[in-house]
Amino acid sequence: MASRAPLIILGFDVGDPRWLREWAEQGQLPTLASIMERGAWGETTGPDLINEHSVWVSLLSGVPMSRHGFFYYRRLKPGTYELETITGRDAVAQPFWAHARGKRIAVIDAPHFYPQPGMKGIHLSEWATHHPYFPPASSPPDLLETVHRVFGPQIRIPEELESSLKADRKIFERALLRLEKTGALCRRLLEGDAFDAAVIVFADSHLATHQFWEYRPEHRGERKLDPRGVLDRAIPEIFQRIDREMGSLIERLPPDANVCIVSSTGMLDHFPTTGLIEGFCRSLGYQASPPVSTRVRPLGLLRGLLPERLRYALSRRLPESTQQRLMNEKFRSGTDWSRTTAFAIPTFFTSFLRVNLKGREPEGAVNRGEDYHALLDRLAADLHLLTDPHSGQPLVKDVLRTCTLHGGDPPGLLPDLFVEWVPHTRYLERAAHPRADVVAYPPEVWRGNDHSRSGFVAMAGPSIRQRGALGEVSLLDLAPTFLALMEETPAPGMTGSPLPVLVTQPGP
Repeated sequence: MASRAPLIILGFDVGDPRWLREWAEQGQLPTLASIMERGAWGETTGPDLINEHSVWVSLLSGVPMSRHGFFYYRRLKPGTYELETITGRDAVAQPFWAHARGKRIAVIDAPHFYPQPGMKGIHLSEWATHHPYFPPASSPPDLLETVHRVFGPQIRIPEELESSLKADRKIFERALLRLEKTGALCRRLLEGDAFDAAVIVFADSHLATHQFWEYRPEHRGERKLDPRGVLDRAIPEIFQRIDREMGSLIERLPPDANVCIVSSTGMLDHFPTTGLIEGFCRSLGYQASPPVSTRVRPLGLLRGLLPERLRYALSRRLPESTQQRLMNEKFRSGTDWSRTTAFAIPTFFTSFLRVNLKGREPEGAVNRGEDYHALLDRLAADLHLLTDPHSGQPLVKDVLRTCTLHGGDPPGLLPDLFVEWVPHTRYLERAAHPRADVVAYPPEVWRGNDHSRSGFVAMAGPSIRQRGALGEVSLLDLAPTFLALMEETPAPGMTGSPLPVLVTQPGP
């Protein structure tokens, strides 16, 4: 690393703030505990945490999703009723290091960011990320060849839904091996060179938290059991190994380095709501179904004879591109757009509602202005009336309007409403409403956990003045803070500001 106050940012790709604090206090994460003791820490908040997919893009760029346009891997293609698959590379945002003038940066597995031409330093992407969206790449280009030769090819460990105990044990073993290789790789790439900053994100915390969620002794739903007890502690074990690798990297830094440890989001008990939000739209008349066809289709007849869960299991075996194509066809042809005022964009947990707005959608049915806002009022009111038929408790925690969160007119790319459901420990097959019985259909992903709306940040070093708990920290303030620690000013497009109580501000 560079001899003058370098900055190193180490990331847990998922790290629940409560877990991180408790494990640090208990001595299970000594590296994180050291940073917290020497510096300041807090929970990240803000509207860009409403959905996990865009968190790293917003965190590392400082650009809100209302501007960069990436909020989920699936969105409505502008001017159509087509769904399109996108990645962070489609976001209109540059990472903060692109604005560090002439400085040498080392970037390893920062989710969604691809190497940029002309970058000083090194950038390795998609070598051991949680869900690779594009092929591995590097800058300089021959770096990837060296990594392959010394450490092997890209390490992929996909989540396995409804997996067996044997499969989960194998995933755990592979995750530990990948962590060991990732640590060795990072040490190799950083040694013997002078970098002004480094950004390194460890993906296995994301994989482990999803994959081994049901093995936790404190799990509130139906537990998975491991007679050996190994998987009961798989999640904290993975975090401890990551903390150890972080500590090994920090030991090699100059003593005056500024260190930041950050997590994207936490995790909580939850089940998919894909079918529930579409059932809501159709049952209450917002999303109109097309006339029933009398044409008999053999494939459709065969599918109708299969149980829903079996159809779901079979569809998951199809190539991902085929799954997306079938979903797109179903989405496009499954609605009478001329009679629809609002509709759901297919997603897993946080729901997205889009108004069929005149001038924005091809067959828009709702006028801008008063009619638009009145419809949003009705949608929010109806959503808050949904209750669990068994307990009678409300099902919707919050309904967030994009134009209120981010200001301005109706959004072009983002949904009009984000619907945050009350987390639940069982799958909801139906919901009660005073005017309808809302029936859900099985989702394409069946998982009992989802991301929370808060992450974690801890900072220590010569430029960090404050000590102790900070409380809430805006996610969009982190990228400007990183630039300030590198003696740079916030870049155009960043809406946050450097944390004034933390860093020594850059000079003129």
